[in-house]
Amino acid sequence: MGRPPTIDRDKVLDFAEDILLKGGTGALTIDAVAKAAGVSKGGIQSRFGTKDDLIGALVERWSSEYEARMIALLGPDPAPVETVRGHIKVTMNMEAADHARAAGFMATLIEATHRREECRAWYASMFGGVDFHSREGRRAKMALLATEGAFILRSFGLMEFSDDEWSGIRDSLSALLDGTI
Repeated sequence: MGRPPTIDRDKVLDFAEDILLKGGTGALTIDAVAKAAGVSKGGIQSRFGTKDDLIGALVERWSSEYEARMIALLGPDPAPVETVRGHIKVTMNMEAADHARAAGFMATLIEATHRREECRAWYASMFGGVDFHSREGRRAKMALLATEGAFILRSFGLMEFSDDEWSGIRDSLSALLDGTI
């Protein structure tokens, strides 16, 4: 009978995320996470497996947090266009720290290219029910694409927005979805 794990999964993921955000994907190693967490490299490997598995655990945690925000906002089974509306609200209301986390997540996709299929599947599960052939669906698609573009530009620091500008963008995205602009 084995001993129960003594490594706190969430704390290790906190350390891994911190390393990722401060040093990028190159700095995220099993050894670096073990040192930061004060545990053995073997302990991290036993709990998570490989670096890729550790990244997968981070992605899973980020996805779960996002989905919890969406459910809190929309309930468990929103209509497809309402999912886009919720995505706009959740995305555009994120704090600066969430933008940094998202940039870190996106950076992992550059290194872990096989994770892109998981990302495509996530987008399909979230927004695949939108009928992009209808007028409402086309507006939803454009609002979704514009939301993602604005979010990426801000998250990577490629464009800076004041709080007022960001609020204006959020309002414009909602108006686009509603067909009022």
